[in-house]
Amino acid sequence: MRLKIAHETRYSFSEPVRYGLQQMRKLPKSYRNQRVLNWETSVMGGKKELQYEDQHRNTVELISIAPGETELILRSEGEVEIEENNGVIGPHEGLTPLWLFDRPTAQTKPGPKLRELARKVADRDGLDQLHALMAAVGEAVTYQTGASEPDWPVETVLEEGKGVCADQAHVFISAARQLGHPARYVSGYLMLDDTVSQDAMHGWAEVHVEALGWVGFDVSNNMSPDTRYVRVATGLDYAGAAPVTGTRTGGDEESLSVAIEVAQQ
Repeated sequence: MRLKIAHETRYSFSEPVRYGLQQMRKLPKSYRNQRVLNWETSVMGGKKELQYEDQHRNTVELISIAPGETELILRSEGEVEIEENNGVIGPHEGLTPLWLFDRPTAQTKPGPKLRELARKVADRDGLDQLHALMAAVGEAVTYQTGASEPDWPVETVLEEGKGVCADQAHVFISAARQLGHPARYVSGYLMLDDTVSQDAMHGWAEVHVEALGWVGFDVSNNMSPDTRYVRVATGLDYAGAAPVTGTRTGGDEESLSVAIEVAQQ
């Protein structure tokens, strides 16, 4: 399947910015079942300083904000071709050791509720265990837009019983690690069936399974990724794969708007 993607992030500042840098992870990579046909990044209110690969092999574009600007617009667009792989990404590659993906973070640190959830599927093995875990997380955490705060840890998500795709992925990742599986967060694009326009990137999880390598699990849709999914960045949690992060001096108050379009080409 060939997908056409357009992603615009717009920052508006109440006062002129004196200095600012943004790390942008929006650029997909050609990798096994995924081929980037073309991709372009444009910047208004700043400029692209350089591009590099981080410790998770994500492509990062470093953007500076021009001094005195009150608006920064980051636009990325292109086409990506996806082949069906039933969610299997394959062997682990790169210099980052596999054991790193066993390490908890602030948002994936397990507590009593998380351990109780993991025990529900502890008697199963392999892919059967992970698919059962995906269903169990979906039952424990209802998907609800705007229901959570960006920094909620998994125990809070389970206490509230609701959250967005990132919250569901964090719970799944934490539980998978409790069960002895290296796991990571994935940020990317998903073509929806009922609309082209979206206001956020999608998030799901990948688990390293013996003999298969990395395998994707999307709790929000209770399935492994298919040809509608475009992988962009991975990390130990959302923070390591976020589309835009950065810092600035000046600018005072900030407002953010995001517009994404994903359609079959």
